[in-house]
Amino acid sequence: MNQALIFLLETFLGLFSLALLLRFYLQAVRAPARNPLSQFLAALTDFIVRPARRVIPGLWGYDLSTLLLAWLTQLLLVGGVLALKGYQFGPGVGTAAIAVMLLAALNLMKLFLYILIVAVFVQAILSFIAPRGPATSILASLTRPFLGIFQRRIPPVGGVDLSPLFVLVICQILLMWPLTALEQAVTRML
Repeated sequence: MNQALIFLLETFLGLFSLALLLRFYLQAVRAPARNPLSQFLAALTDFIVRPARRVIPGLWGYDLSTLLLAWLTQLLLVGGVLALKGYQFGPGVGTAAIAVMLLAALNLMKLFLYILIVAVFVQAILSFIAPRGPATSILASLTRPFLGIFQRRIPPVGGVDLSPLFVLVICQILLMWPLTALEQAVTRML
């Protein structure tokens, strides 16, 4: 029974935190607000983002309420999964609370890297199949801050832009080494 509840919790809260993080990122990179993805995410998350904006102000043009809500959703997810797995928040409840908060932040970072990996991968494929398709502008908005770093330094080889390869490799390295090591260190705090 607990496995089914964990699955449902991970599915719904995971997808909701993905929607909140995507909404934050699309706003941060100033993606066109009229695209279907932005409109869908706004419709899906407005019920909680609008009230939160009244309490949590933005900072330097970033919608901190959406980012904080994504983190809180991950916090509920991590805490809920631990509770369903039978973790006892005993005398070290303060340390456990800090560990859960850090795990939620690490999960959010990993989720962002997965968003970036998918966006870069899909954009690279679409550049060969449908370079002027409707999804191209939104994907370009999502990947431009990271691809641009390499595009300015690495010239195309035979007309092929290699910057997506570098971004994908760096994302994989970040997922494999520092984030995993941090996650293991934080998990030992529990």
